[in-house]
Amino acid sequence: MVKPEKFWFPAKRYGWGWGLPITWQGWVVLIIFILLLLAGAFLFPPALDVFSFLVYTLVVTVAFGAVCYAKGEPPSWRWGDK
Repeated sequence: MVKPEKFWFPAKRYGWGWGLPITWQGWVVLIIFILLLLAGAFLFPPALDVFSFLVYTLVVTVAFGAVCYAKGEPPSWRWGDK
C-alpha cells in the first residue's frame, strides 16, 4: 500500500495559493525564507544598490514559491467551503 503524501503547505480557503505551514518541515522552510530576506537587507543594502537587492529578493521568493508548489496542495482558485 502506498502512503499518501502529506502536504507541508495547505491551500488557502479563499483565493489562490497556500496558507501557513502544517508540518515542521514547512515551518523550517518558512523561517529560512524569512531569514534569507532579512540577510538580503544586509548583504545588498537597498539604499546603496536597489537593483541587486531586488534581484536577490526575487530569487529567494521564486525559490520559496517552488518549494510551496512542490510540497503544498495543488493550487487553484478557492471560494471557501463550497
